[in-house]
Amino acid sequence: MRLKTEKCVVTFPTTAGAMAMEAACREAGLPGRLIPVPRSVSAGCGLCWAAPPESRGPLEELVIKKHLDVDGIYAIIL
Repeated sequence: MRLKTEKCVVTFPTTAGAMAMEAACREAGLPGRLIPVPRSVSAGCGLCWAAPPESRGPLEELVIKKHLDVDGIYAIIL
């Protein structure tokens, strides 16, 4: 069984927003990947970006810099 750890999760209102986040993170060299939204968090498109908790600051800066459309940024155990 996989050990559950804290993750930084970014949710989006649209699939296009999730794809834009993935492209921006790849370009910036930030860690993470798109996953289905956990049941404990709601989101419009059903996808979220999951990354290590220490990347929250750089992710927030990227969202602001690139004007990415996000629903929210959460710290959850996955």
